[in-house]
Parts: sequence; structure tokens; C-alpha cells
Amino acid sequence: MTQPDRRMLWMLVRAQRRVAAACDASLADIGLTSTQAGALFCFKDEGLLIGELASALDLAQSAASGLAARLESAGLVAREEEEGDGRAARLRLTPAGRRKREEAARRANAANARLLQGFTDRDIDAVVRWLSHAAAITAPQRRTRQKEKA
Repeated sequence: MTQPDRRMLWMLVRAQRRVAAACDASLADIGLTSTQAGALFCFKDEGLLIGELASALDLAQSAASGLAARLESAGLVAREEEEGDGRAARLRLTPAGRRKREEAARRANAANARLLQGFTDRDIDAVVRWLSHAAAITAPQRRTRQKEKA
């Protein structure tokens, strides 16, 4: 009997690319990418600051700013000046953003159900545990600016 392939990093990257491509294809008809849908899923009623979006998606601030700009130009979010801080902008979902988020969520739930077919709860728990472990041990160290000592 052949041993199972245990090149976990390679298998994870390969699966991620294929799943992302399938997600992008499944959302194309509603004008969303999987990254945009993921961003829409982060919103709560009070909206988000760009830094909060960056943190939720594990993105650099500059990448989150670009994503926010694309969501805004697509009419999915609106920027509002943050009360008490004129430098910060709070992003809020527009009605179009809410509708697309709901449809993307429906499709994501269906895709999750397809991915879980044929697996027991025990199988799924093992995968969840491994993915959580992989995310925790490979989390990038956040760079912080260090003040020069005088």
C-alpha cells in the first residue's frame, strides 16, 4: 500500500489556490472576488476602520486601504469620517454591499457543505485542529518601528 502524501505545506498551498480560484469563479457573476467577499464578511453594524479590516483579514494596512478603495468604487462600502478623529475613516456597508454579502454568504455556506461531504465530525475536527495549529505556529511576527536611542 502506498503511503499518503504528507507534504503538508505543498498540499495546503495547492488546495488554497484551487479553492480561491473556485470561489472567484463562483462569485464572478455577481461582480465579487473571494477577497472582496471575505472583506464584506468582516463588517458588523457599526462598520470598520481600515486598520480593523487589515487585522481581520491579516493584511498589511496598505493592502487593506487598496481593498477598501476598490470596495468603495464598486459601491459596496461608503467612507465616513470617524467621530473624534478626523484622520480616520469608518467604512460602512451600503445596501448593495449588504445584498452582495448575503449572496456571497449563501454561496460560501453551500461550498462549505460540499467540502465537508463524506467526512465525519471526527475527521473535520482533526482538519480544523491542524489548520488552527498551522495558522498559530506560522503567524508572521508583526514588525514594529523601534525608536532610535539618542
